[in-house]
Amino acid sequence: MTAAKTNERPGTRAKASHVRASAYKAREVLNQIRGKSYAQAAEILAFSERGIARDVLKVLDSAVANAEHNDGQLAEELFVSACYADEGSTLKRWRPRARGRATRIRKRTCHITVIVSRYDDVTLDALRDREAATGRAGSTVAAEARRARVAQSKAREEAAHDHDHDHEDEEPTVEEQASEIVDATAASMAAADEGSAVESADADADEATPFGPLSHAPLEDGQEMPAGYPIKGNADSMKYHQPEGRWYEKTVAEVWFATAEAAQDAGFVEAGTKAKSSGEEE
Repeated sequence: MTAAKTNERPGTRAKASHVRASAYKAREVLNQIRGKSYAQAAEILAFSERGIARDVLKVLDSAVANAEHNDGQLAEELFVSACYADEGSTLKRWRPRARGRATRIRKRTCHITVIVSRYDDVTLDALRDREAATGRAGSTVAAEARRARVAQSKAREEAAHDHDHDHEDEEPTVEEQASEIVDATAASMAAADEGSAVESADADADEATPFGPLSHAPLEDGQEMPAGYPIKGNADSMKYHQPEGRWYEKTVAEVWFATAEAAQDAGFVEAGTKAKSSGEEE
């Protein structure tokens, strides 16, 4: 007599595809829960030290949930009638080795299937009598624990949904956004006007120099040129340097002039020329 095919086995099933673990590791855990009641299987998986046990527990809970919602069965009356792991696709990777060689790395995947079925009435009565005699209700506790986990998961999803909905409700309208933009623009323009007024006051204070109205005192940064005053003047040598002059960049300005005529009126001569004597002037 041949056994039933994998896809024809009776019961309620759940399947997880492409789990990132080898089928060998999954089978080592599945062999421990095959034929166990839901309570015993959940307890074994909860205290297992293998990482794949967490994935198997999720598949087991999913199968029990399918049996409750789709088939109208109770979790306390279910047991693991079949469970198996099929090999999935393998990811190929490479690891460098000595002398320019490479070694293949195979990252295995598997498909885990768990099928749960209801105990027959005789077996179910015997289990209930045994639990009553020992004073333990493992199936009921496991079912209640699973329901509590499901309730917590639903509560978290509802809280996240309400949080997103509250944020959507708090989004400002188009009129409010436009009003905020207008207020911000007005504030920035007012700040710019105040800054320009301060700069103009500072410029008026700096323009007061003993070399005429078209002269400007140096700024805090001696190399920075005041707006509209491109000519550098040296008070020690009484010479001025124009921007195209040879020593313009190396000269530290003690006074700035707007034009060459203003520098000449202040008694400065152009760098590279000699001052005319009184006889030459006559």
